[in-house]
Amino acid sequence: QVQLVESGGGMVQAGGSLRLSCAASGRSFSRYAMGWFRQAPGKEREFVGAISRSGGSTYLDSVKGRFTISRDNAKNTVDLLMNSLKPEDTAVYYCAAAYLPVLPVRRSEYDYWGQGTQVTVSS
Repeated sequence: QVQLVESGGGMVQAGGSLRLSCAASGRSFSRYAMGWFRQAPGKEREFVGAISRSGGSTYLDSVKGRFTISRDNAKNTVDLLMNSLKPEDTAVYYCAAAYLPVLPVRRSEYDYWGQGTQVTVSS
């Protein structure tokens, strides 16, 4: 069992930055691929990015070059650094864990989810 708690959300102006953090409890954090998803009002939850057990990563095309995922297996945390934020990045952001050796990009591949943290980008 893994419990995930996100933090770091808030309101920022367009062009600004935010760092989201996800703290995981439970054993074997290093064996999980970690992902970030987001859900805007009235829209489906979409994949933002993921980091594998070994540190490889993949991103949604619209956030490539702006967002960076990192993990600290000693602290059981995964961060999402978001730069050059745009109003269309406004959403609730969710952290998720998948017990897989690859980079999962589908919601169905993830086993555990956090409660989400709100990010609002004003124009």
